[in-house]
Amino acid sequence: MKIAILGCGWLGLPLGSVLHQKGDTVNGSVTSPEKTGDLVRKGIVPFVIRVSRNGIEGPFSDFMRSADVLIIALPPRLRKAESGSFVQKISTVLEALDENGTDKILFISSTSVYADNNTTVTEHTRPEPERESGKQLLACETLIRNYSNRATILRFGGLIAEDRQPVYHLSGKTGIPNGMAPVNLIHRDDCIGIIREILRQEQWGMTFNATYPRHPSRKAYYTEKAIELGLVPPDFSGSTTVRGKIISPAYLSDTLQYEFQRDI
Repeated sequence: MKIAILGCGWLGLPLGSVLHQKGDTVNGSVTSPEKTGDLVRKGIVPFVIRVSRNGIEGPFSDFMRSADVLIIALPPRLRKAESGSFVQKISTVLEALDENGTDKILFISSTSVYADNNTTVTEHTRPEPERESGKQLLACETLIRNYSNRATILRFGGLIAEDRQPVYHLSGKTGIPNGMAPVNLIHRDDCIGIIREILRQEQWGMTFNATYPRHPSRKAYYTEKAIELGLVPPDFSGSTTVRGKIISPAYLSDTLQYEFQRDI
């Protein structure tokens, strides 16, 4: 299989490396020539491509040539002044695909498209994003679905790995609110494992929520992680008010027959 990964960053680069190791041909995009060496070392064919609201800079046609699948793993990186900018970028990509692409698209989205309404969320739950990032991601999902009925949307919870653990940011802080809200996290290794199964099983035209099926409170989880890593535990406020949600991965697990590999 030939796979094009638009956005070889924190997730896209190791994903491309694993897919290459498993025998796939992988094209990967980065935004600067300095980053191409990282891709070459992982067996990924590098392309310098910049997507903006005004168009695409770089050899997008060559990037997409003969690709069976496009994985869009671009980070939104939104600021308040950029309302609508990520949606415009995705629209630009879809316009370019009209001439240079496949209709098999895997879009990496987020569970931030759901509201914090203290319920258990499934794929049947109506998305009601509260933050700008979630609003733009949901708009992008709609654009992509309208473009192709073989597009699959993959909504990840909070992404973690050995080099990405939120407790480092929270350590030593005091009065942190909402300590009793559940966490919805997923390890990068499982993100990659799930993507591999979607590709292998040809699960197109689907929507999946992906979080590890254990949801301790923020207070319990980050206190435990801080102690485990030898950090000062964060201090959560004494309020018992909860504002959050539990993202259920049951549909994903059942459909893909996927067993999570990495505890959070």
